[in-house]
Amino acid sequence: MSAPTPSPLLVPIISDSPFSSALFDNRFVQSLPADPSTERRSRQVHGACFSWVSPTPVKSPQLLAHSAEVADMLGLPSDSHRHPAFAQVLGGNALAQGMTAYAACYGGHQFGNWAGQLGDGRAMGLGEVRTPSGQRLELQLKGAGPTPYSRTADGRAVVRSSVREFLCSEAMHHLGIATTRALSLVGTGDLVLRDMFYDGHPAKEKGAIVCRVAPSFLRFGNYQLLAFRRDLDTLKRLVDFTLQEYFPDLGPPSKDSYLRMVGVVAERTAQLVVDWQRVGFVHGVMNTDNMSVLGLTIDYGPYGWLEDYDPTWTPNTTDASGRRYCFGNQPGVAFWNLARFAEGILPLIGDARPLEEALMAFPHTFERDQAKMMSQKLGLSAWRPSDDASLEKELYHVLQLVETDMTIFFRKLAILSAQERDIHAFLDHTLRDAYYRPDDLQGPHREAIVSWLLKYQRRIASQDLSDEDRRSQMNAVNPYIVLRNYLAQLAIDRAEQGDGSMVYELLDVLRRPYEEQSQHARFAEKRPEWARHRPGCSMLSCSS
Repeated sequence: MSAPTPSPLLVPIISDSPFSSALFDNRFVQSLPADPSTERRSRQVHGACFSWVSPTPVKSPQLLAHSAEVADMLGLPSDSHRHPAFAQVLGGNALAQGMTAYAACYGGHQFGNWAGQLGDGRAMGLGEVRTPSGQRLELQLKGAGPTPYSRTADGRAVVRSSVREFLCSEAMHHLGIATTRALSLVGTGDLVLRDMFYDGHPAKEKGAIVCRVAPSFLRFGNYQLLAFRRDLDTLKRLVDFTLQEYFPDLGPPSKDSYLRMVGVVAERTAQLVVDWQRVGFVHGVMNTDNMSVLGLTIDYGPYGWLEDYDPTWTPNTTDASGRRYCFGNQPGVAFWNLARFAEGILPLIGDARPLEEALMAFPHTFERDQAKMMSQKLGLSAWRPSDDASLEKELYHVLQLVETDMTIFFRKLAILSAQERDIHAFLDHTLRDAYYRPDDLQGPHREAIVSWLLKYQRRIASQDLSDEDRRSQMNAVNPYIVLRNYLAQLAIDRAEQGDGSMVYELLDVLRRPYEEQSQHARFAEKRPEWARHRPGCSMLSCSS
């Protein structure tokens, strides 16, 4: 049974708030064992899936931005963000009736090494809302103060990282990629000490809190920690809960349904990574505690978008030497992480062989969906492995010859006509915008690019698909606008001054990432030269 009462609160519970009409149905804390201790100090927590916590009040919560779509999805009034209690609750200075604050207990592998207990060190759930559509969505504050899992940290977050998480959560959703969502971005009025570059020069930054929204924030590490500790009773309760709540069609709890669940998690993870590769998204910190059991993009930290195509690029300064989490490694790392997840389920199965078979859903799904994805990106009506595999391989080669913006390249490639007679002119006048150093389009590099364009042109001419239909297909999967790091940084610069206007502007533009938005063309341009090495515009640290 869960602990009978939560920890003593540091904030009041209020009845007059926009959340008064929300139907809270907190199944996670009602169904799973709680930490029997209510101590606030950092410590090891055993025999529990979560600890009761309380937000720590902040100086002056101010709403910087909110997502009207997410508010509507939750069934909140359309003017809920104007209610004085909106920022108070989502800034951690109060709880609405029905909310109960908790922090999850989990472990994980970080950069390939077992890290032991980690847990929600700066995140805390507020409860699960039953939405008008019948879905159950968990609200979670990130940056609302310390929990028993904070270790030596303060449980806070800064404007810099919070703007990035708020915007990217919503941007990924509108790109059609499975993700957590974001309801709000609240400035706290407090200063937070952070060493942004881990170079021994900490500085005070403005604090902020994001309210994240998802069906569940369960991650591979929740199961790993319990298996590592041989707490099999709690592990079985958690796995059974997961199966019944999120995979009910797989049957009642049993070894067979556990194996089916592992297969579905592997399949969803493969689909997720294919989508990341499609748009050039690099997560940056694919530790097992940052991998969602529901196949969602979760925990937006030092992520980045592949602007100049380089499969070895990582946005994470901590990963700069090993590049474990670079763009090209994401599929392999995801599979490795899934194997660690399966090890977390192994004590309930007793035999590794059927788990290994279940995990094969990942390579099978990835290979199938990767071929389908590349067909769509290239505007092919069907994938011909004998011809198209070499076309794809050669494309990845020519994209690296001259510094090439991946997003712009594929949007411009859609313009190429199967009847175009002057490929050199197409390269010089249409495709030129995709290159950061267009003057390098000469000599052997030019010959190789033109050669590939000619092969591609012959391939699209060989299929029964008009240029117009092919362009529509390509533009439906190749975004016009993505959240480039420098755009997020410009929004951060303003938000740090209390101005959320650019956050809202980007939020609006990113809702239609596949549309040609001529009035917002500046957001679709290549990364400017000034942003090449500016902090926050290229690589980032995990500091938040």
